[in-house]
Amino acid sequence: EQMRLHMATDAGKDIAKKVGLVYQFNIAPKKIGVDEEIFVVDLKKGEVTKGPYEGKPDATFSFTDSDFLSIATGKMNPQIAFIRGAIKIKGSISAAQKFTPDIFPKPSKL
Repeated sequence: EQMRLHMATDAGKDIAKKVGLVYQFNIAPKKIGVDEEIFVVDLKKGEVTKGPYEGKPDATFSFTDSDFLSIATGKMNPQIAFIRGAIKIKGSISAAQKFTPDIFPKPSKL
């Protein structure tokens, strides 16, 4: 819900315009690939939806909810998380490299 509100702000709209990609997040409670909740952050339309993307997202990220929270709050760098195996990525590597914590609301808003 916080992401939806963030996408409606001027900062969210600027990020959507700058990035212009579709990311799918598969978030698991404990283990990647098990009982995942799926969310789509569509930075082409500036929308956030629950459920798989209809079509092919530019990049799909799979992680645990604790690693997702660390990335969303800026406590963990996405590139470092990938190197450590905390994130699994499918799709375009160049699109994945444009994924930064800037797309999330600031921690005070979470």
